[in-house]
Amino acid sequence: MENRKKVAFYTLGCKLNFSETSTIARNLEDEGFDRVDFEDVADMYVINTCSVTENADKQFKQVVRKAMKLNDKAFVAAVGCYAQLKPEELANVDGVDLVLGATEKFKLADYINDLSKNDFGEVHSCEIAEADFYVGSYSIGDRTRAFLKVQDGCDYKCTYCTIPLARGISRSDELENVLKNAYEISKQNIKEIVLTGVNIGDYGKGEFGNKKHEHTFLELVKALDEVEGIERLRISSIEPNLLKNETIEFVSKSRTFVPHFHIPLQSGSNDILKLMKRRYLREVYTERVNKIREVMPHACIGVDVIVGFPGETDEHFLETYHFLNEMDISYLHVFTYSERDNTEAAEMDGVVPANVRAKRSKMLRGLSVKKRRAFYESQLGTNRTVLFESENKEGYIHGFTENYIKVKTPWNPELVNTLHEINLTKIDEDGSVRMEFNTQLV
Repeated sequence: MENRKKVAFYTLGCKLNFSETSTIARNLEDEGFDRVDFEDVADMYVINTCSVTENADKQFKQVVRKAMKLNDKAFVAAVGCYAQLKPEELANVDGVDLVLGATEKFKLADYINDLSKNDFGEVHSCEIAEADFYVGSYSIGDRTRAFLKVQDGCDYKCTYCTIPLARGISRSDELENVLKNAYEISKQNIKEIVLTGVNIGDYGKGEFGNKKHEHTFLELVKALDEVEGIERLRISSIEPNLLKNETIEFVSKSRTFVPHFHIPLQSGSNDILKLMKRRYLREVYTERVNKIREVMPHACIGVDVIVGFPGETDEHFLETYHFLNEMDISYLHVFTYSERDNTEAAEMDGVVPANVRAKRSKMLRGLSVKKRRAFYESQLGTNRTVLFESENKEGYIHGFTENYIKVKTPWNPELVNTLHEINLTKIDEDGSVRMEFNTQLV
């Protein structure tokens, strides 16, 4: 056992990356590695990269430096979206030994020999057209929640996005395998599963570019609702044009699916949505929000929005601001547009100055604070169910209600990973909600 090598992981980016990191880690454990925290001294550090965040290269370099400080003789491997898009760039970072693209990342064990450092970063990447097969994944990190990957890739051609270049065509896991993974998760006393993918509403497309849907997203949701042992299922993010009324209605009556939707908008201006090549107009978005509010008045609705897209005038931005201000939503994730190589948007006229992008971003972040506060206030005095997490933060334990309200109560280790019915009493200074216990459910 003393000869077992230690491996540590660092994940940048989305829930999908976290689920894939977990799967790669389990594969290496099967090959004789022991997983340790990234802050520990390890023989190998694996960095799962992201291309969506700004300064992706800067973030990556910081993580590599951190690994080298811990152990300057450690083997460093880069995988993930940025590794697919800019493999040579990552390979040239001091300390990096191996860069694996989209099809290679799940075969990491095949590319490592004795873990001795390379003089130059070795690259194994594919043409993205070769990424036409599916690898199922799920993450188990935080004991209370698991990310379950059901779909990968995207066939949409949004003009600002590199994801199709980094992850390939839309393809899905077989329904049988998703249910098997969900059951495996349930056996580990995990109470909540978050469904994740690049474009999960497109669930059902098979491998090898087969565009025929074997199953629909609604069929997936209905089947998962039957899995024994899972208390909660959460849909991570779904395109407004793919979130059908039937799905919304099913969630409203479901045993396990929670009333929480995260729906990307990106712009409240139809002119900008067309420039982005989004597959809907703002009227469709309004219909979806109104439908959710009709059947689940207490639902949490999160919104992604991009500011500073090329051609976005002050008028376009104010159109977005007023659209969101008037809509009954719960919070915003605000992204400041940044140019990406090999995208249509990077070649567009009407570049918005950086200081204007920053100002617009600040305005929408302020609106998000206001929206979240209004949503939380609307829920005070109601009874909800909370799932407590595992961290002691300054003497408090936190958790989330089914409709994604963050609550807190004095730290008690016995509450970790338990569900309780509570009453929401008041909003604290840090923005979380105080509560009173009604009953313990699980």
